[in-house]
Amino acid sequence: MQKLTVLGSGVLGSQIAFQSAYRGKDVVVYDINDEVLAQLPNRWDYLKPLYLRDVQDATGEKLDAAVGRIRATSDLADAVSDADIVIEAVPEVLEIKQETWAKVGELAPERTIFATNSSTLLPSDIAPSTGRPNRFLSLHFANEIWRLNVGEVMGHAGTDPEAYEAVATFAEEIGMVPIRVQKEQPGYVLNSLLVPFLSAAAVLFVRGVADVETIDLTWRKSTGAPMGPFQIYDMIGMETPYHLARNNPDPEMRQFAEIVKRDYIDQGRLGTGVGKGFYDYS
Repeated sequence: MQKLTVLGSGVLGSQIAFQSAYRGKDVVVYDINDEVLAQLPNRWDYLKPLYLRDVQDATGEKLDAAVGRIRATSDLADAVSDADIVIEAVPEVLEIKQETWAKVGELAPERTIFATNSSTLLPSDIAPSTGRPNRFLSLHFANEIWRLNVGEVMGHAGTDPEAYEAVATFAEEIGMVPIRVQKEQPGYVLNSLLVPFLSAAAVLFVRGVADVETIDLTWRKSTGAPMGPFQIYDMIGMETPYHLARNNPDPEMRQFAEIVKRDYIDQGRLGTGVGKGFYDYS
């Protein structure tokens, strides 16, 4: 599969697009309006030095060539008209994903395979809206995919095995380690481990047990881990944790969502991608 369309140009969407283009794929990035897409060159300028730092074979020429393989559009029909695979990275809200895929299902070629990058939602909850559930599954990336390069491949009961293996092969072609998840699991393998850890940190913060810096310091010093939970929140970006926490049945997690919205998202502190989150990276 050579021709990729990425739906959504946020933190993960832009990374998926850039990594795929860096590995030689032809990429179309779709987002809802041209003003959002106009910011993509800034995103490429942000990613290039990180690739030079972290990716052994990265050169300026290769990075410029990757940018040259990316096209942006706010026209959905144009975006998916010749796609071999569509990867969706829109907000982590079931209704938004279902509405998006319903439109894509009507517009994309018959050959196209559909994959969601959803962090927590099950593919079986989204698949019926596509009109071709047998060609729908999940391909989930960790943030900073050029460095933390896993691609969790998770189908549902109706996923065609050939489509599943095609996506696993695609993940490998763009430099990921394919993680074959054998049955549907909310959060896959990675987030089934990570989310309870991050939630525990959020509850400590909401209760005033310790501040952000102390919680992170405790984890790093006690375990030897390179990052604490709030540094991980910054790397993920604030939008995904906010959407997950605001719909959480735990009132303390909903309180955490309110804090994230008021003190961070509304203040433009969206995480490492913009240089500010719980920490200032400027």
